[in-house]
Amino acid sequence: MGRVTERRRVIRIRDGAISARADTLVAEEPLEIRLNGKPLAITMRTPGDDFALAAGFLVSEGVLGRADELANIVYCAGATEDGVNTYNVVDVKPAPGVPIPDITLERNVYTTSSCGLCGKASLDAVRTTARWPVGDDENNPVRIDPETLAALPDRLRSAQRVFDRTGGLHAAALFTPDGRLLDVREDVGRHNAVDKLIGRALQQGLLPLSGAVLLVSGRASFELAQKAVMAGIPVLAAVSAPSSLAVDLAAETGLTLVGFLRGASMNVYAGEHRLALRTVAGGT
Repeated sequence: MGRVTERRRVIRIRDGAISARADTLVAEEPLEIRLNGKPLAITMRTPGDDFALAAGFLVSEGVLGRADELANIVYCAGATEDGVNTYNVVDVKPAPGVPIPDITLERNVYTTSSCGLCGKASLDAVRTTARWPVGDDENNPVRIDPETLAALPDRLRSAQRVFDRTGGLHAAALFTPDGRLLDVREDVGRHNAVDKLIGRALQQGLLPLSGAVLLVSGRASFELAQKAVMAGIPVLAAVSAPSSLAVDLAAETGLTLVGFLRGASMNVYAGEHRLALRTVAGGT
């Protein structure tokens, strides 16, 4: 719909020289996600892949897990009082027979850490709602060389088309363990970029993503680790730091969690058995 970027006037100062120009910015608009017509959540996102975002969000919430559990997703016509469709409200209709959570101010469906869960309650919620174990498939265990992992941020960066124009987007990508790019999404929110990836995988019938590596352009929060676990992804890597709760979740669920992935350097916080490590130095 051409709403990914917008132009705004800016005063540019370079080495004392002042000029006025138009600057390309990433668009940010709210998206309301409804479930069977009832409001469920609102997220600030970059328009585009809205249906995938909504589907991925519901995978993270434990509502959806297979393509046949999703009947359809539509934009809500007449989303404003004057009947105009803003393309900022989507309604998700699960297939008949899919359990629908009680949508109240205190929903019993699992929500992200930003909605008030923390500590052990958050870990328990993910463990009890995750459909697929993150443990290795005995017939096809995921193994990745650190050298391959180190090359992924540059591959992600080269695939960020909108970032090149705005400099203001997060990105998330799925790779094979040998470093082949499977999919990449960009969004003003890193959690939205991940939801878009997972939602597209759901729509294509690819869940669980048990043979994939998820790379995010920022930090690895509990929220992102939770989304990886809910999608069955065994490896999460981030170019920045993880949170303590993300590390706890990774250790409890078997997720491989890598942070500070920059150049040939990285920190492995959990699940090191999936990396082909030649030597391991002791430490605390």
